[in-house]
Amino acid sequence: MERDDSEPPRPLPLGQRDLSTLAVSELEAYITALEAEIVRVRAAIAAKRAHRSEADTLFKIPS
Repeated sequence: MERDDSEPPRPLPLGQRDLSTLAVSELEAYITALEAEIVRVRAAIAAKRAHRSEADTLFKIPS
């Protein structure tokens, strides 16, 4: 089955990379990349929470 180009690529599951073949410098670079991804994901979570909070406030029904 071919992948539709409109579908986003599926990320590789964490922990699937063979670390035994990487040099120390490559492992350090990998950690740096993972930490940057964590920052990016946390920012996305914060943005979604802020958007949700704004929506909740906008559609709040007075009691």
